[in-house]
Amino acid sequence: MKNIQIDDTLGIPKYRQIINSIYQGIINGNLKLGDKIPSLNQICAEFDLSRDTVMVAFNELKAKGIISSIPGKGYYINSTEVNVDQRIFLLFDELNAFKEDVYTSFLNSLDIKSNVDIYFHHFNFQLFKNLVAEAAGNYTSYVIMPATFDYTADILSVLPKDNVYILDRKKADLQDYPVIYQDFEADVYQALQTGEDLLRKYDKLVMVFPGGKEPEGRMTGFQKYCEEQEIQYEIVRSLINRPIEKGEAYFVPSDRNLVKLVKMAAENNFTLGQDFGLVSFNDTMLKEVVAGGITTISTDFQLMGKKLAQMVSERSKEQVNNPATLIRRSSL
Repeated sequence: MKNIQIDDTLGIPKYRQIINSIYQGIINGNLKLGDKIPSLNQICAEFDLSRDTVMVAFNELKAKGIISSIPGKGYYINSTEVNVDQRIFLLFDELNAFKEDVYTSFLNSLDIKSNVDIYFHHFNFQLFKNLVAEAAGNYTSYVIMPATFDYTADILSVLPKDNVYILDRKKADLQDYPVIYQDFEADVYQALQTGEDLLRKYDKLVMVFPGGKEPEGRMTGFQKYCEEQEIQYEIVRSLINRPIEKGEAYFVPSDRNLVKLVKMAAENNFTLGQDFGLVSFNDTMLKEVVAGGITTISTDFQLMGKKLAQMVSERSKEQVNNPATLIRRSSL
């Protein structure tokens, strides 16, 4: 109990004095990693405090990673990094080149007194659910990428609602949360409009849309544009046993299919951007140079990461659309 100091004459809330006492104990070396701290009941009894007052202090210390609890045993010092103001839980669907751009931009835009723990659910719903449950109460902010999952409001309800931020997709059941999102249908439709002069070179537009983790909005935006403009089009699930022809332009969300089509064009002696068109999604540095440059429909992932950091730091409750554009290169 010697590490907890409460002074009734100070104009500082009692819960804050508990937090400051733990911090001071770490700074002066009286509390070390793994040390047990007084229990909630002990502090209540010693200083005649309510359980709610002490719990507020413990919850903040836990959220910042300073203490952790072991059921049936008590609370222990989990970290001595007392200069960390924010401890952020970041849950992505998977790691790829453009998610790395978001992550790097997010880190670079945060205050130096912030720590970020990154996790991946790999489109596994049970893993998503488990990771959220395990993180609850252990962080000051939670950034969640639900990806293809719908109806996750009940899962996220274990987190403090004011500290949760949704990334990449706007979900109907999460409409009360702040979010940075892409409007995939509108983005594709508008990108095709801006590239109409290039698209008119081709007899037929083909989207290779395997489904699964890919946003359905991309397919519906493509279909809407083609039908309104009375352009011949086709949507296929796979390139297996499918020959390509001159005068076709392909739109491919999958980078694996992008590579296949670049190879198929070379095998047929098709010149990209003349005989055969190719458009990818989600721009990366590699696509700037592959096959002389691949045209992409892409949002600005660095801007997305920067905006996300600003929202978390300012506790913003905005819902922000991070739009995509058509990036013209020689493949179209």
